[in-house]
Amino acid sequence: MHHQKFNIAIFASGNGTNAEAIIKYFLGHKSIAVSILLTNNPNAKALERAENLDVPSYIFDRSQFDQQEVLIDMLIESEVTHIVLAGFLWLIPNYLINEYPIINIHPSLLPKFGGKGMYGKRIHEAVKNADELETGITIHEVNSHFDEGKILFQATEQIDADDSIELIANKVHALEYKHYPEVIERWILS
Repeated sequence: MHHQKFNIAIFASGNGTNAEAIIKYFLGHKSIAVSILLTNNPNAKALERAENLDVPSYIFDRSQFDQQEVLIDMLIESEVTHIVLAGFLWLIPNYLINEYPIINIHPSLLPKFGGKGMYGKRIHEAVKNADELETGITIHEVNSHFDEGKILFQATEQIDADDSIELIANKVHALEYKHYPEVIERWILS
C-alpha cells in the first residue's frame, strides 16, 4: 500500500502554544509531519518552541510575503502539502490560497466576533462585553476574506457572567489544544 507523506507548514505570529500542540501531536505520526514554522515576527515565542522540537523555522517580512517567490520557494523546498495557521495575523494572499489547502482556528464561534482586528484578547473582551453565555473555537478553511472560509468544526464552552477575560481565554485555549491537532489530522487525511 502506498503511504503518502503530508507535510505541514505552520504560520504563527506570536506565542505559539497552538503551534507547539500541533507539532507534538504529529511527532512520530506515520503520514503527517510538521516540516517548517514560518513567522512574520522575529520575536515570536513560537520560534523558540519550534526549535525545541527540532522544527526548522523561517522569518519573513511584509515585502517577502507580498512577493510570492520567497515563500513559495521555501514551501516547495520543505515539501509542504498543507498550511496551518496558528495565531497568524496577516490576511493570506491569493497566491498561497491558490497553491495550498489552508486551515485556520479562530477563538470564537464564527460568524460571531470575527473579521479584521479580531484576535487574541480583543475577542474575549468582546465576548464578555456582549454577555454571551458561551464561547468557543471555530476551525475553518481559509479563503481571501478574514474568517469567512468554510467551517469544518466548532466546539463550545459555557461562560459565566463573573468569568474574567483571562478565564474565558483559558477555556478557549483548552479547546484549541484539544481539538485543533485532531481536526487538522482528519482534514488532511479525508
